[in-house]
Amino acid sequence: MSNQVPSIAEPDSLENRLEELLEQTTESLEPTAPERALELYLDDKARDCQEATVNAHRSRLGFFVDWCDGQGIDTLDQLSARDLHEFRVWRREDLNVVSEKTQMDSLRVFIEWCETIDAVESGLYRKVDSPNLDNGENARDTVLNAERAQEVLAYLERYEYATTEHVCWVVLTETGVRLGGARALDVGDYQADAETPHIEIHHRPDSDTPIKNKEPGERRVAISEEACDVIDDYLEQRRPDVVDDHDREPLLATQRGRVGTSTIRTYVYRWSRPCAIGRECPHDRDPDDCEAANNEARFARCPSSVTPHPIRRGYITQLLRAGVPVEIVSDRCNVSPTIIDQHYDVRSKEDKMQQRQKALDDATGNSSLYP
Repeated sequence: MSNQVPSIAEPDSLENRLEELLEQTTESLEPTAPERALELYLDDKARDCQEATVNAHRSRLGFFVDWCDGQGIDTLDQLSARDLHEFRVWRREDLNVVSEKTQMDSLRVFIEWCETIDAVESGLYRKVDSPNLDNGENARDTVLNAERAQEVLAYLERYEYATTEHVCWVVLTETGVRLGGARALDVGDYQADAETPHIEIHHRPDSDTPIKNKEPGERRVAISEEACDVIDDYLEQRRPDVVDDHDREPLLATQRGRVGTSTIRTYVYRWSRPCAIGRECPHDRDPDDCEAANNEARFARCPSSVTPHPIRRGYITQLLRAGVPVEIVSDRCNVSPTIIDQHYDVRSKEDKMQQRQKALDDATGNSSLYP
């Protein structure tokens, strides 16, 4: 056996070798424009995801593509960890911490996918940082509570009665339905004359109204007499006499046909702003100078405005606080008990304990099981 000690390469030769390896790695990448990479990514996502999910990724990652264009990043092989950090700093100016996390998590998934087409250097996705959320700081923090929802409805009842926007708010707050479910409703899905008045939610992907959980998400949702009064007056007096591109009669309609998802979001952004319903601004802004008060395209920049989903979250929470069993909430809102617990239930531990105790008292007659 030889006792000869292997020689150690000179530092210069090691540096040269590292440069060669780096050059080989760089040469193996395929220069791909950010726009093209996004197109390929979305095409890949479309095979397994609903259109709404693909559109959400398109919207989030569109900001990254625009940023790359502004920075002169023509191909993704030029992308560095520093670039990713600078994008995060730029993007967070318009986002709260929860939205920032959503944005950066989506970017991380996209960058990791880009590795599969040799568009970025290996492992770059690990350099995409996103904020860590505290235990209570997640999507469930954004809730339109019952009091605020009632304030909006009262205002619309008085000043926007039986308009499309009023009916949209009635449907969302009365049923907790998802945005896609509200948009999918036809006039014929409204059953006011049934023994129990209700709306029917159907999955109709062939005519541009899919719902999130497809056929398993189809259901009937009972509605109140008060909601029926508003919808009846809307149908009799204010609904535009239109059909959509598939000759269906949409319940929520404009002069151009079925409302789009962005239109529903605008309705919700608009009326969830306190100033829009005559309340004082809780953010000490002057309405004359506030872009969110005067520019429809900027309604979402009001810190108090919400998307449709917090209405659904608030609705589910209100049912739970009222003591409705989670299994019934699950069936009515088409969401599993596990997801309700993880993403919708904003009750405190004290609230939950008191509701459990009330249920036990009702079941046992407020007496001990072991007298």
